[in-house]
Order: sequence, then structure tokens, then C-alpha cells
Amino acid sequence: MVCIRAMVDQRSVLSCVFFFLLLFDSTFEQLVPLSSFAERVALLGLRSSLGLRGKDWPIKADPCLVWNGIKCVNGSVVGIDISGFRRTRIGKQNPQFAVDSLVNLTNLASFNASRFLLPGSIPDWLGQGLLSLQVLDLRSCSVSGSIPVSLGNLTTLTGLYLSDNGLTGAIPSSLGQLSLLSVLDLSKNSLTGNIPASFVSLKNLSSFDISSNYLTGSIPTGIGTLTKLQYLNVSNNSLASSIPSQLGDLDGLIDLDLSMNSLSGSVPPDLRGLRNLQKMVIGNNFLSGNLSANFFPAPSQLQIIVFRHNGFTGPLPNTVWSMPQLRLLDISGNNFTGMLPNLSSNANVTAAVLDISQNMFYGSLTPLLRRFSFINLRGNYFQGRVPEYVHNDSSLDSNCLRNVSHQRTSTDCGSFYRAIGLSFDNFGLPNSTEPPSAPKRSEKNNRKIIILAAALGGGLLIILVLLVLLVLFCRKNGTTTNQRGGVGPVPAGSSPPPPGIPINFSTLGDSFTYQQLLLATGDFSETNLIKHGHSGDLFRGFIEGGIHVVIKRIDLQSSRKESFLLELDIFSKISHTRLVPLLGHCLENENEKFLVYKYMPNSDLSSSLYRTTNTEDDLKSLDWITRLKIASGAAEALCYLHHECTPPLVHRDIQASSILLDDKFEVRLGSLSEVCAQEGDSHQSRITRFLRLPQSSEQGASGSITSTCAYDVYCFGKVLLELVTGKLGISASNDAQMKETLEQTLPYISIYDKELVTKIVDQSLIIDEDLLEEVWAMAIVARSCLNPKPSRRPLMRYILKALENPLKVVREENTGSARLRTTSSRGSWNAAVFGSWRHSSSDVATIPGASAAKAEGTSSFKQSGTTGSQGSAHNNGAGEHSSSRRRHSRDIFPEPSDVQDVERQDQD
Repeated sequence: MVCIRAMVDQRSVLSCVFFFLLLFDSTFEQLVPLSSFAERVALLGLRSSLGLRGKDWPIKADPCLVWNGIKCVNGSVVGIDISGFRRTRIGKQNPQFAVDSLVNLTNLASFNASRFLLPGSIPDWLGQGLLSLQVLDLRSCSVSGSIPVSLGNLTTLTGLYLSDNGLTGAIPSSLGQLSLLSVLDLSKNSLTGNIPASFVSLKNLSSFDISSNYLTGSIPTGIGTLTKLQYLNVSNNSLASSIPSQLGDLDGLIDLDLSMNSLSGSVPPDLRGLRNLQKMVIGNNFLSGNLSANFFPAPSQLQIIVFRHNGFTGPLPNTVWSMPQLRLLDISGNNFTGMLPNLSSNANVTAAVLDISQNMFYGSLTPLLRRFSFINLRGNYFQGRVPEYVHNDSSLDSNCLRNVSHQRTSTDCGSFYRAIGLSFDNFGLPNSTEPPSAPKRSEKNNRKIIILAAALGGGLLIILVLLVLLVLFCRKNGTTTNQRGGVGPVPAGSSPPPPGIPINFSTLGDSFTYQQLLLATGDFSETNLIKHGHSGDLFRGFIEGGIHVVIKRIDLQSSRKESFLLELDIFSKISHTRLVPLLGHCLENENEKFLVYKYMPNSDLSSSLYRTTNTEDDLKSLDWITRLKIASGAAEALCYLHHECTPPLVHRDIQASSILLDDKFEVRLGSLSEVCAQEGDSHQSRITRFLRLPQSSEQGASGSITSTCAYDVYCFGKVLLELVTGKLGISASNDAQMKETLEQTLPYISIYDKELVTKIVDQSLIIDEDLLEEVWAMAIVARSCLNPKPSRRPLMRYILKALENPLKVVREENTGSARLRTTSSRGSWNAAVFGSWRHSSSDVATIPGASAAKAEGTSSFKQSGTTGSQGSAHNNGAGEHSSSRRRHSRDIFPEPSDVQDVERQDQD
């Protein structure tokens, strides 16, 4: 009996063990030791060539049992994951793309090296020797060179991740052979050429991302046949033509991003078929036309809609406002018109963002605004009272609203409402849109009134001119006395206080106490002093929570109070990822004010262009890819100030020291204390120019007026020249130094001869043929920015496009000199870049003098009469974002229609 019971118990135990083995079969497969000697040798070779640490891959342990990131099946390696691993000290000294040992791992199905430094090209053998590979992940590995054609042989591949590298050249059409591919991510590289037509064969593709490259051509219509596609992102390229209507067949698509290209035409109504779409981003293109009333499907899953900066017209479909899951609606910078529907708000939506700024919406504000936590209505024609449910931090400038500052004039509002056949409430004042009809008078009485009005008007004009001259004379005398007397800064209270600047402090970050800042900086000790800035001393420190910050201490007794207030005003009204983040302020002291910024680990361009390495006195310069990235980032920041702010803002202090760099060398533009509105946009400056009176705006060292966007462009050209030549201090040089620099460098920048530029290129740069073309392109753009005639300098939006497509600059421009000699300003993009300068060994740009006219008169820079006449921009009342100024062109630089306006401002 005891034996029988023992047998039963033994069977139960065996059954449990067998069940346990079935349940954890994969785990036990993993625990099988590595059985292949050849694979062990291959892994040891990989460990050595990549410089992996013994902590991750201990040399005496079994790889399948102990090594991190190694997956084995039946004693054979099938997966390697070294994502984020750190190299040994010796391995860091010479990192390379050295993975030759992988060829002996014949069963390898997955190789993940993301975020592990692998500088160099992908070896061609990889697509011939790893035929079992299913996943190849090389994201953020610093890989360079072209994508090997041989990768098309990896027919078992389901995931190919090559994003955030320095890959160049065209995308090989052989990738269309990867019929099992589900994910293809080639984003954030420098790839050029067209999207291969062979991609229509990738029927299993669910995620396709080629954003942030330099791709041209059109979107292949065949992409509409990839029915399994859920994620499609082709943004931030130079794709042209129209949006294919076939994209509407992708009924499984969830995320669509076509933004920041040169797409034109109308949006195909077929996109209504995207019923599962949650994100539609097609902003920053050249799209136009009306959206049909049923453009958006109902019901809709859309959560994010971004149509910003296009040329759309007509009303916005009402179905947008009733989308239950809408979290972001950005249609700013178009010509949409109409009234907001009088709909009740959706109480379930509490964090939605609405940006319909710079359009032509009108009428009253309605309760549907309750559903949005952030509202930007700037630059429209809304009228009436602002309801209490509209948040205090909403942007309402440049409308026709009552009891709100910074609104349009009554004339502007009245004209708009008369044009659409509606009445304007005149900000609640008794005067109506139409003036009351005057009683009839005899012709004789009318004649007397006209004569009397003319006499009074002439007398008032004379009095006005005399008053202006008197004020300027008194101001000049006061300033001169102070300067001649050698007193220095004017003591506080000796002059009238600056006009009050209304500032919304709720948008200026946290409010710190003086004690907090003393603690953060060690009582503002010299060891924490970064530098003495022209608007205040900069100190590094740590605030509560260990946050690294930079604190600017502003002594109001030795600096202009207006400058401090204007900087606060700028931060309270504008926000962009390319501007240095303001974390807070301290205003409790009477004579000292403090601003707290986010700390930038890589300081600024002037100190990061050459960095000290671990070896004493050994300098390492920034590589070309990083320099181009910095130039594009700075251009993006200036493009925002010049073209997205109303009125346009001028930085006035562009140099290497104001281009701050975060831990990834992303640009954060600083030194914002001198920012001001472009002078040509103020009514007072027009009167001043008309009367030919001295300007009161800030002047540069040479006496030239700096409050124009063209001045920023000139300074930016100096920054580009500094990046190309590697000569520190060019961007901060004075007139005499800059003239000498231009005499030494400009003769070597020619649109006809690439090799000349090698004589001035920074010798520390290691560049191949393709990179040399990019250097050449940047030098050409720099020279166009340094044109002595402000009206001939390109606008920042054209410069940004050129820096995003540097190879297109030189390859299109170098296709033949005959076209250059015959083109007019309406002929091609090169007129917008190069103005009228042509190559000559004696060409030298003159520093801007006391005025644009002086610069033209003293320039030794040769001018050629090949630019033709400039057509002035037509303004239809929509302001900066009028569709009439947009060009549906594939060129990098569309016709500079508003260059004429800049020219007038600089010459008048």
C-alpha cells in the first residue's frame, strides 16, 4: 500500500514538472549554453571590436546564460541588443562601425545597436551575410555614408530602423524588395533624391517615416495601395507637386504628416475616406483652395489637425468644432474666413489647444471657446466684448474687440466689415461704421468749408513739424551734454521714466526670491560668473530640485531700464522652441532685476566651435554635420522672428555668442534684450523718413540703422562665414576687421568654382566630396547675406530653405552660367539668393554704412545689371499671410516678392 501511494505521488510530481516545462519553454531555451564554438569566437570578436565592457559581456561567462542583451534559442545566438551600452575607456578613443564578426552568426534574427556610437558606413556585406535577419535597429548611432543596395537582399526583414544618423545619398530602390517589411524608419538623415517608386511593393508596411531629409520630387501615388499603412510621415523635406488623392484609400491610416514641404494645389476631397485618422498635419506647404463642407468625416477620430501656414481660403467646415476627441486645432497663417458657430462647449474636453491666428475670421466670440484651454485668435477681425469664459492668457491682439489692448484701428475694422456687407460696432463707441449723412449745403458754403479746412490743415502740419524738430533738438542737446561732460550713465530719475509697458507676468515662468538666487549662485560668487554681458552679468547656478540654470543680474543703475522691460515684454508675447527658455524672474529689488534661463550644456557657438578635449591643450572642432545643424537652427529662430511675428521682430545682436546650444547642439537663440519691431512697420518711422529727420532707433557701431530684418541677415552671414572658415570672432568683429575678413575670403567664394572655397575652409574639418558641396553651398549663402545693399540680401525664409537643401543650392546653381546671366528676379530662385552679385576675384562686400545709400555709394562690390525689375508684393488685406505672396514653386527660393518692400524701408 505504501509502495502504491509512493508511485502515485511520483507521477504527480512528474506531471507538475512536465507542465512547468511547457509553460516556461522559452525561458529554458534561453538557459541552454552556447553550443557553437564559431559563434562564441564571433561574439568575443564583436566584444573586442566594439569595446564593450566586461560588466555587460564578462569574458569568462557563457554568453547565452549571462551576457546582457544576448538571446539564444537551442544554444544558438538569434538576438543581440546593445542599445545604450557604454564602451570601455579604450573603446571610446576610436569608435568605429566594426561588426564584421556578425557574419558568423548565421541564425541572427535581430540586431539592435540604437543609441550606441557606430561612426562609419554600413558595410555592404551586412546585406549579403545576415540573410536570417528580421530586425535591424541602428537608430541614433552616428552612422554615415549611403544606404547599401545590398540591404534589399534581406528578404526576411520586418523592421528597418536607420533614423537620426548622417546617412546621405539616394534611397536605394532595392529596399522595395523587402516584401515582409512592416516598419521602415529613415527619418532625420541627409538623404536626397526621390522616394523610390518600388516602395509600392511593400504591401505589409504599417509604419513609413522618411521625415527630416532632403528628398525631392513628388509623393508616389502608389503609396495609396499600401493598405496596411497606419503611420505615414514625409514631413520636413522638399517634396513638391500635389497631395495624391490615392492617400484617401488608406482607411487604416492613423497618423499622417505631410508638413514642411513644397506641396501645392488643393487638398483632395478623397482624404475624407481616412475615417480612422487621429492626426492630420499638412502645415507649412503651399496648399490653397477651399475645404468642402464635408471634408472631415463624421464621426471623426481626429485628435490633432495642423493646417498652419498655407493659403487656404473660405470657411472652415463646421464639423471641426464638434469633433469629440479634438486636442489641437492649428490653422494659423491662412486666409480662412467666416464666423465661429454658436455651439455649446464640450465639457469633457479640458486641455484642447486652438490656434486660428492670422486669418480673416470675424463676428463675436462664442461659447465653443470654452472647450479650449489655450486660445490664439491674434490677427483676425473678431468684434464685440470678450466673454468671461475666454482665459486671461489668450492671445487676442490685432482684432476689433472692445476693451482689449493692441487691436486694429477703427478704420481697418470698418473697411473690412463694409467689404463683407456687415456693420462694425466701432469698439462700442456711438459712431457707426457708416458716417451719418451730412445735411445739404449750398455750393458756396461747401467751397468756404474746403478753403477753411485747407488753411487749418496746412497750419497744423507746420506746427506739427516744428514740434517734432523742437523735441528732437532738445533730446539731442540733452544727450550731447551728458556725453561731453563725461558723466557716464544718466542717473536714475534725471530723465523721464520710460513709458509703461503692460507685461503679462503669468507667462514669464516662476517668481523667485532674492534669497533663492543667492543660494543658487553662492552669493553670486566669481567662480559662478560666466561672463559680463552687455545687458547684465551671467551666473550659473542650481535652483531647487537640482535644475541647472543661468541667472542674469541686471543693474538698473548701469543699464537701460527700457531694455530690461522690453526683454520681459518679448518673453511674455512670443514663444518658440528655438528661443532660450525663460524659467522665471526676480523683481523684488529696486536697483537690481534678475532673469532665470535654462542652462545650455554646450554654452554658445563662440565657445563650442572648438572644444578642449581630455588631453591638455588639445582642441576638437565641431564636425560639419553639427555646424550645418547649428546654422539651420539659428536660421529657423530668425525665420520665426522675421516672418511669423506680427509685426516682424529684429534681433539686432546676431553673433556666435548669442547662438546657445543645448546638450544635443540644438540651437536656442539668446541675447534677446535688443529685440525690437522692424522700423518699417511703425507709423512714426514712416513720418520720420518722410521728413528726413534723424532716426531714434538703436544704431550699430557703424552708425547704420539696425532695426531692419536685413541687418539681421547681414549679421547671420557673418555667422555662416565663421562656421565655414572656423575663424573665431568674425561674427563679433567691428567694421574695419570685417572689411579685412571679407577682402580675404569673398574672392574664394564663387558660384562657378567649387574648389576655390577649399582655400578658406576650416582645415580641422574632415569632409568628403558631398560634404564639400554643402560647405560650398553655405559659403554661397553667406556671401549673399553679406551683400552691401540691404535690398539685395535674401529673406530669412529663403535662407532657411537653402540651408535645409544645401546640395540643391550648388547643383541647381551650377547647371550653367548662361542661365545665370540671363535670369531676372522673376526667373528662378537664384535671384532671391544672389541678388545682383557675380563672381570676380576682386569682389569685396562693404560694411553697411550710415545708411543703405551710403553702402551703395562706397561699395567696391561689383554690381551686374542682370536682376531685372522687382515686382512689389500685392497685399489683399490679409497681412503677412496673404495667399497672394505665396509661390507654388519647387524652387528653394521662390520669387522674392517682398524684397521690394524691404528695399523701400532701407533706402527711404
